[in-house]
Amino acid sequence: MAKRRLAFSTFLPDTLSNIASGDVPLELMNGIAQAAWADTINAANAFYEPGRFTTFVAYEYTSSTNDRGNLHRNVVFANADRLPVMPFSRFHSQNPEGLWRWMDGLRGQGIDAIAIPHNSNGSNGHMFALSDWAGEPLDAVYADLRLRNEPLIEITQVKGTSETHPMLSGTDEWADFEIMPYRIATLLYSEPKGSYAREALRHGLEQAERGERNPFQFGFVGASDTHTAAISDDESNFFSKIGLLDSTSTLRGSTPIAQDDVDRFRMGNSNNLKEVDGRTYLSGAAETWGAAGVAGVWAEDNTREAIFAAFRRKETFATSGPRIKARLFASSDFGASEPGDALQSAYQAGVAMGSEYDVAARGEPYFLAWATSDALSAKLQRLQIVKAWVDADGSHEKVFDVACSDGQTVDPNSNRCGDNGATVNLSDCSIDQSLGASELKTIWRDPEFNSAERALYYVRVLENPTCRWSTWDAVRAGVAPREDLKKTIQERAWTSPIWVMPNA
Repeated sequence: MAKRRLAFSTFLPDTLSNIASGDVPLELMNGIAQAAWADTINAANAFYEPGRFTTFVAYEYTSSTNDRGNLHRNVVFANADRLPVMPFSRFHSQNPEGLWRWMDGLRGQGIDAIAIPHNSNGSNGHMFALSDWAGEPLDAVYADLRLRNEPLIEITQVKGTSETHPMLSGTDEWADFEIMPYRIATLLYSEPKGSYAREALRHGLEQAERGERNPFQFGFVGASDTHTAAISDDESNFFSKIGLLDSTSTLRGSTPIAQDDVDRFRMGNSNNLKEVDGRTYLSGAAETWGAAGVAGVWAEDNTREAIFAAFRRKETFATSGPRIKARLFASSDFGASEPGDALQSAYQAGVAMGSEYDVAARGEPYFLAWATSDALSAKLQRLQIVKAWVDADGSHEKVFDVACSDGQTVDPNSNRCGDNGATVNLSDCSIDQSLGASELKTIWRDPEFNSAERALYYVRVLENPTCRWSTWDAVRAGVAPREDLKKTIQERAWTSPIWVMPNA
């Protein structure tokens, strides 16, 4: 095992370096790419069962900036009837704008696709930069190009969560969730500004308020991004991301290196070693990873056509792993309704997540927020609405608890639920399933609503606390959890936003 791991750990960087430097012949690369593309198409078509199991033809565009800022996109095609001969790759253009123009060209031939940026947290501020590739301010041409091709972004996956960061959202107690602080495939610090979704949403509001096109009007999905052909989305059964390189709790950094093996790990090992409470651990990116995310879609049918249409209209949500379901609607007609009744007419009376809500045409919005728990995970603790808005002083954000579990109520002064008492037994990771809610739903009116202000709203729902994967590893190994890693987390889900257009 050690020899195979060493061989793989040296093969991967050496191969990537040779490709990046152009030392691998272009003919060889084209041949490999064409064979892989054919295999991808064949696999997607072989396993597609409309109504039961939907597959898409897709690939990953893996560009980065010269300073190793991540610019990866997953490119998903609407159908498999007509496809390009070859995918557009980093070898065609390092600039994602080149990818979007290629996609525009395909669309002119009747081949529709979307690109989904991922791991913006590792982009070193480039994924949501306020200038284009040439360093020019973002204009309407850029915004339209991006919006046509990137209606969604990935908000969470194995390599961390990209909703927000404590440095960007200082008043959000839940901002410090599965933060991966590095640029992808490095231990270089990744600049948070320009790397996280909520800040980008705020910058988009500012751009729109100046009368310019908003390039950051995107919805949310989650993803796995493991490299093992399997999704590692369960904290209690976490097998991480890259196979042999992080296949054990010691390699992931969650349990200490046996004393007899410390010297062996220290000699020629590219990973850092770290002393914590007198024990030696491998320390690097893997310890900051988390159980993978999941994409949720509200579609009429389990088919390529229906799901891709939902992608386009951004009626999507993301979870950090559990199969939580979440949704959000806005309407002026919800005020006197019960949540259960309102859902029946929500599509007719209002707009769904991913949409714009016009105050001038519809009046003041009420929001129908709804979430159900995963029966195989912890129950729900609180339902929140995250608001961002822009006024004369710039853009702002605020988190509102809007529904609480276990009879708790929202304090109107703090906008927070009371403590429901949910805890975790760290000796065996057991939880009390008598606490929490299987479902949380409410119709909510923003107490600070101003019809003259441009705003957006999205749902975030939190489970009761559970053990993080690193704690599960320690419990199974019979050792104390590593002190400098979080012992518990609160799994969660996020809906795509609704953008509220102000009165003129």
